[in-house]
Amino acid sequence: MSTDYGQPPLAAVNRSSVERRLKEASEGGGLRETLTVEWRQHPKVVQVIDMPLESLYYNPGTHRIRAQRSFDAKRDQLLDEDPWCDESQEYLGYLLQAEPSDPSRPDKDFADLKESLKDFRQNEPGLITPDGVLVNGNTRAVALRQLGVANIRVGVLPDSYTWADVNAVELSLQLRHDTRREYSYINRLLTIEEQVSMGRQLVDVAREFRIRKTTAEQDLWVLACLRDLTERSKKGDSRLRLLDFEDAQEKLREVHRAYAKESKGDRRKAELLKENRLAAIVLDFSKTDVRLIEADFRTRYLEHRLPEQLKSVPAAAPAARRIPGINREVKSDEPQVAAARAFTDSLLQAKAVVRSTGTLPERELQLAADVFGAAKRAVEDALEPAGKDARVRKRKQAAPDRLNDACQDIEQCITDIVLARGSRSLDEESFDESVLKLKAALTKLGRTAAQSIEVHGDGVAWLLEAVREEKRD
Repeated sequence: MSTDYGQPPLAAVNRSSVERRLKEASEGGGLRETLTVEWRQHPKVVQVIDMPLESLYYNPGTHRIRAQRSFDAKRDQLLDEDPWCDESQEYLGYLLQAEPSDPSRPDKDFADLKESLKDFRQNEPGLITPDGVLVNGNTRAVALRQLGVANIRVGVLPDSYTWADVNAVELSLQLRHDTRREYSYINRLLTIEEQVSMGRQLVDVAREFRIRKTTAEQDLWVLACLRDLTERSKKGDSRLRLLDFEDAQEKLREVHRAYAKESKGDRRKAELLKENRLAAIVLDFSKTDVRLIEADFRTRYLEHRLPEQLKSVPAAAPAARRIPGINREVKSDEPQVAAARAFTDSLLQAKAVVRSTGTLPERELQLAADVFGAAKRAVEDALEPAGKDARVRKRKQAAPDRLNDACQDIEQCITDIVLARGSRSLDEESFDESVLKLKAALTKLGRTAAQSIEVHGDGVAWLLEAVREEKRD
């Protein structure tokens, strides 16, 4: 359900101004500017007018900064209670120009947008409600205000709009290819979840986001996993936020792919792999380091390197948990999985304390920093032998290496074509024959990959789609 934020204080004034300006635009001569929006599942053309920026409001329900709102808990609460007051609007304006993964820092993309607006002004109009709430163009409004521009070009929604319409129209506009700033990773996950919770079919949501249904399913799995991690990170008043995982997109996707593949054979090993890799992500290790971590990472490489305070886990599996109300029990984690979860929990809670914006005792902060640092050093040491073993295993799997070699050859081929073009020495017939051989090889590679690889990553999915396109042609 969409939140109904009601009407802002200047709603009546803005409605009067909008009506007057729409009338003037309709009665004036010359070509009128319009904007096409997706309105209740049908295209609708709306009139574009100029509106003074000082009378417009940022949209408190915008998907663009939904995750970042938790950056300041007090101002986030005020935003829910009174979204139209000056402090709430200033907070929205601050978040719209902040870096998604760390709102304490300015966003480079915002600086680029501001520079573009300074040089070229608006390329595309924004969109407002008749009450003066920005549906689309919130970030541009922040930049234009900073540049001292008095007015903004905007289309106007019909008078019958609802807040559900505002959410739907904003989403459709932001997902167009010509949008200047894409949603951040976490905000995109939240928006997909919101659309599904409103009763839409996942396949339709995926189509709107221009992704495959399997990718949307992966995104929902990742979001559920992140919600679990933030819940487990609670320690006193400290806890991690979803936005703290903003930069972990590719690592989290790879965790899902590895988990899905492993769970087909052994669910226990899948859980171990997931917990081990999540711990490394919490410790901010790189994607290539996280890939080295398998289900046996803790027992084989890490256990004897951990300091004693990080080995405090249940000696045996805890008793089964009873589900309230239905008199049924859920099987508890096995000892190894429980140990892995306990380790990840200790890291989550330490990181939450270290990143806490509240006032905590110096001793508590230092203890958390010590735990986090000791764990990172232990995992770093364990990754060295794990990496050596991984390289040995890789020698037995030469296919990726051969494909990388082929890519390097193609890159060199591009350079050779450029050089040959300058001297007009390219044998075009021979080149055409070689391209046909490449086409046949890729087709054969696609068929083999489809038969051999169960969980398709982005690269394999592209290859299979390219082969299917070739068949259709």
